[in-house]
Amino acid sequence: MIVVDTNVLVYLLLPGEHTEQAERVLRRDPVWAAPFLWRSEFRNVLAVYMRQRRLSLDQALQLMDNAEILLQGREYTVSSVRVLSLVAGTRCSAYDGEFVALA
Repeated sequence: MIVVDTNVLVYLLLPGEHTEQAERVLRRDPVWAAPFLWRSEFRNVLAVYMRQRRLSLDQALQLMDNAEILLQGREYTVSSVRVLSLVAGTRCSAYDGEFVALA
């Protein structure tokens, strides 16, 4: 199982220069997990693409659906104590700390 950062989901589902690498990671281990936070982060990326007219609403909804299917049953709530303990004394964001805590 891989705890996948939202950026890797973006690379996988929105074709670009890192898509091939993300596809290799998925082939190597197709069991991906993430904290529930990934949903908001991914939606924000889709919102940016829609504002830039790079995606229509229908395309964004389809990509969100694809991502939700990929992570179905492997989304987790992360302990605030664990996240804040991990980021204490570092420059890491609490957002990144959620992924690290889950891993």
